[in-house]
Amino acid sequence: MDLETRTYQNHVKKESWRTVLTLAYQSLGVVYGDLSTSPLYVYKSTFAEDIVHTETNEEIYGVLSFVFWTLTLVPLLKYVFIVLKADDNGEGGTFALYSLLCRHAKLNPLPSFQLADEELSTYNKDINTHAPTTFGAKVKSTLERYRVLQRFLLVLALIGASMVIGDGILTPAISVFSAVSGVELSLGKEHHKYVEVPVACIILVALFSLQHYGTHRVGFLFAPVVVTWLLCISAIGIYNIIHWNPYVYRALSPYYMYKFLKKTQTRGWMSLGGILLCITGSEAMFADLGHFSQLSIKIAFTSIVYPSLILAYMGQAAYLSRHHVMESDNQIGFYVSVPEKLRWPVLVIAVLAAVVGSQAIITGTFSIIKQCSALGCFPRVKILHTSSTIHGQIYIPEINWTLMLLCLAVTIGFRDTRRMGNAAGLAIITVMLVTTCLMSLVIVLCWHQSVSLAICFVIFFGTIEALYFSASLIKFLEGAWVPIAMAFIFMILMCIWHYGSLKKYEFDVQNKVSVDWLLSLGPSLGIVRVRGIGVIHTELVSGIPAIFSHFVTNLPAFHQVLVFVCVKFVPTPHVRHEERFLVGYIGPREYRVYRCIVRYGYRDAHKDDSQFEDDLVCNIAEFIQMGNTGLNSNAADLKNFEDITVVGTASTHVPGVQLREDEEVKSDSVGTTELREIHPLQITKAKKRVKFVISETTKIDRGAHEELRELMEAREAGIAYILGHYYVQAKQGSSLFRKIVINYGYEFLRRNSRPLTYALTVPRASTLEVGMVYHI
Repeated sequence: MDLETRTYQNHVKKESWRTVLTLAYQSLGVVYGDLSTSPLYVYKSTFAEDIVHTETNEEIYGVLSFVFWTLTLVPLLKYVFIVLKADDNGEGGTFALYSLLCRHAKLNPLPSFQLADEELSTYNKDINTHAPTTFGAKVKSTLERYRVLQRFLLVLALIGASMVIGDGILTPAISVFSAVSGVELSLGKEHHKYVEVPVACIILVALFSLQHYGTHRVGFLFAPVVVTWLLCISAIGIYNIIHWNPYVYRALSPYYMYKFLKKTQTRGWMSLGGILLCITGSEAMFADLGHFSQLSIKIAFTSIVYPSLILAYMGQAAYLSRHHVMESDNQIGFYVSVPEKLRWPVLVIAVLAAVVGSQAIITGTFSIIKQCSALGCFPRVKILHTSSTIHGQIYIPEINWTLMLLCLAVTIGFRDTRRMGNAAGLAIITVMLVTTCLMSLVIVLCWHQSVSLAICFVIFFGTIEALYFSASLIKFLEGAWVPIAMAFIFMILMCIWHYGSLKKYEFDVQNKVSVDWLLSLGPSLGIVRVRGIGVIHTELVSGIPAIFSHFVTNLPAFHQVLVFVCVKFVPTPHVRHEERFLVGYIGPREYRVYRCIVRYGYRDAHKDDSQFEDDLVCNIAEFIQMGNTGLNSNAADLKNFEDITVVGTASTHVPGVQLREDEEVKSDSVGTTELREIHPLQITKAKKRVKFVISETTKIDRGAHEELRELMEAREAGIAYILGHYYVQAKQGSSLFRKIVINYGYEFLRRNSRPLTYALTVPRASTLEVGMVYHI
């Protein structure tokens, strides 16, 4: 995990031009695979039903003009020059904007949020206070005052996330199907219908089946494939322009858009749903920002992707302007403009490019689901990190197979790019509308710009996107219902999980055990203290969970060292390792009861780590040697029992406490130069022993020395994990709707989701589960 965070930090800092150009080259394969394959289906989807290509060429010129200005205004102007600047500590995407707004507006999206979290270096980065008279201050106070506005902001972010998931289903289907559709021109009209769908399904199954290997194993092929594809379509475009219509550049004038709408009227407006597909994948520039840098993404788009796409669309329009007799639907598609001798090689390259583009959106879907889960808005799923160096490359088995089944269902159910395009277009434009709405708040709250600038941004880009949105929505019965249905289902799942998790946490807070109860038990806690460390997992950041009292009431024995561990996420993409652990006492020092809060960002790698136990013990030991003497049991000091301290991990604090395990340890202390070792004085036989290595310059008192010795002996005896096994039910007197949501909806999701502790490498032989019923 250290390596992954360092990789992220290396990405966001200023690099040399050589590094920037290398990142720009790599971004072609990861970011622009989806956008670069859009010429495969844009013209075919646009002319599929609503408009007809006539000999006047007004339709094809008008479509080209719309494509040119859409590519110029949305991906180039909006995303490259504006939205990319609204990064959240180097991360992008819908939830990055939401997290950025929550931090600047002082909103707490997570119930476990603490004031100590605001002291994180990544949390406070670039946060400035507004003057009381600014409009931004009024917006901020309004958001803080009205919870309905906070919920609306969350729902808006969830709508964007749901549509991204829908895009992860639809984009692979339309990209692969469009790439395979070129076989019609080679095999003939009577055979292609028996080949296209099976071949597309085989490619999709292979694509999703290889996801568990991770993109890093074949990632070196991504950029060359996309570069080859872009060079191929631009070269074919230049050939078609020179050979068929050198004057096609005149169609770039906005005047041809006016002529197009004047002639086609309502039918032309409805055809905008197909033109919209030319910007599919634009959101990936912002969503994948964390893997690269702003400058590298800008260079790749402006120097290679944008010119290649414009040449490709101009070349297709030049060819179609000289060919008006259409024998079939595919005659208006991409492959008809490809010279006949090059169709098979171009078909192979197109399929590879479609696979690369699909890979990028699938990875992006995994990423957005991880972010939703980290912020408590999606059921916990198994997240596997496929790369030890790139934190964003993850694999989620449950989601992967669900996406595959839905993608196959869309491919088999629709069997044509027209309805697939209608569905994908609505998902794409909805995400862009959400980004526009959130960006208007970012301009006011985060960038401290005038409200007039935010209004101009919303009016200008919102009008363009609303025009495309209306054209896509009108195709509801012709495929556009698919993303709406999928988004509705995912929204219900997210809202039920978020509501149930919030109520469960409130139940924990209301039923936590007071510190007075702990003090009344005395240093032995009124139970038998056995050797070892007892790690009690809890979602509470303060107080003693009810699970502890429930356990000791039924089994009055516990370990000599108790640690209440809370693993939580904070609304920032990354948490530095030296700020990850918060450690404090619960009760007086002689009780040997500690609280350890482990904080992760929503993009941090939270995976199986065999060193977690050692990190936990080392951080507690370093907390002890820092001079935290604990508290007396005076009533006046009770208010300070929850004081916690930020403690760095052993890997980041070289002068701090280090853990060492030996097979055999001699009885006398060693080390008089730089390091001292604390270990038991009486050793009877050779076995694995644990000792703390402390810097010679560190001075510790007798009490801390004894406390460290007890901690070391407990670590040698072993660590046991006490986990809660919860059953959630609606409390008596609840409404029928609440009972359905809690007893059936949330309980079903809870039973089929991963426990919060699955990433802590909890050994089954050392685990004890305590069952409790939650009435919420």
